Amino acid sequence: MHTKQHTIQRDITVSGTGLHTGIPASLTFKPAPEDHGILFCRADLDGKPTVRADVDLVSDTQRGTTLTERGVSVHTVEHVMAAAAGLQIDNLLIELTGPEPPAMDGSAIAFVRALLEAGLQQQEAARPIFILEEAIQYQEPARKVDLAVLPASHFQASVMIDFESSVLKPQYAYMGSMDAFAGEMADSRTFCFLHEVLALHRHGLVQGGSLENAMVMADRPVPAEDLGELTNLFGLQAPPADAGLLNPEGFRHENEPARHKLLDLIGDLALIGTPIQGHVVATRPGHKANIELARKIKSAIRQKRITSRFQKTAQGKAIFDINAIHEILPHRYPFLLVDKVVEFSENRIVGIKNVTINEPFFQGHFPGNPIMPAVLQLEAMAQIGGILLLNTIENPKTVWVYFVAIDNARFKKPVIPGDTLQLELEMTNLRRSICMMTGKAFVDGQLVSSADMVASIVPKQII
Repeated sequence: MHTKQHTIQRDITVSGTGLHTGIPASLTFKPAPEDHGILFCRADLDGKPTVRADVDLVSDTQRGTTLTERGVSVHTVEHVMAAAAGLQIDNLLIELTGPEPPAMDGSAIAFVRALLEAGLQQQEAARPIFILEEAIQYQEPARKVDLAVLPASHFQASVMIDFESSVLKPQYAYMGSMDAFAGEMADSRTFCFLHEVLALHRHGLVQGGSLENAMVMADRPVPAEDLGELTNLFGLQAPPADAGLLNPEGFRHENEPARHKLLDLIGDLALIGTPIQGHVVATRPGHKANIELARKIKSAIRQKRITSRFQKTAQGKAIFDINAIHEILPHRYPFLLVDKVVEFSENRIVGIKNVTINEPFFQGHFPGNPIMPAVLQLEAMAQIGGILLLNTIENPKTVWVYFVAIDNARFKKPVIPGDTLQLELEMTNLRRSICMMTGKAFVDGQLVSSADMVASIVPKQII
């Protein structure tokens, strides 16, 4: 895997018709500077608006991956993204004269050849690579969908498909490294079943589809009333119910459908924006599942960057130790009520507060029967919640986090000296500067208090 960023040496253009929109378009790959990433430019629209190749901008995954930014969309980006990722190109400006890249032959090979013809250009900046330290998984049990990325010494991918079809048996595809993409995966075409074609067309998809840019398989009878429309739209004659592949040239690879699913997976994961080192194992993948896995990986990358920013050295099982907490929270003795953070993800955080007899509040709060004040348990939850908001704040030192509402507060058991409070917060809703959270505090696994909280994020410059 490349350790330096790459772009291309010169502009190059390919042209054709979009698979789903049916709109003719030209696509021009252009060099881009270091740390630019991949950006789509809608050259056909006023102002030539751009759309970032970012999984956070995915707006639709029905039979393809669509990106939308500020109301501007680019459809079916996965084959272009797969070509760039397969060649380990990090920085590109991709100009389009329509809403969708041309389908070409339904694979990524035309884009790969164009990029190679343009010439790869190594850049000086280091290429950030996310190294998996633990498995990340996405599942849809009802649909038997299971995707995971596992720690490995380099990037590799395995895909298994099963459409429970009489003509498309279960298949498996494996790619041992990204270097194999161009030669082994890039020419594998998209596919569908004949009985799906009219339904897809009636839903506004495959408007530019044909046997020139997709594999079509027949595995069941087509209703007689549909045959005329299929002939008019696609020139498809009535084949035997179990005719199998209708493309006269046949399969390019015995397992071409599985290879294409792997190609799509590579393209969708490229929207993470950071190459990953790990083994992706996918059973019955599709764009929706690919994107959900990509979002989970990007979340893990975000957590890693946040934790490494504040936690300079590893401290056992602590994600953030007290020194890191001092960097994050403005609170200080005697009002800092968090000792460490032991779990931290996009929507959940777990912190620890060790309750000792030396707490200053015990001097005046039932001194003969020391009990931690209930309101301070809520304050400890709130402080943990403030750390959770690191996910939404680029620089926590530029804002104040104020808790503006507490609902459903409940106190089940007293908290006394010697107890260790485990404080668990989950983010339930986030709208701009308002965050809703549910907090629970446990001692020895038993719930001692809980509450629903609402926080407001306020920039310091307006105070």
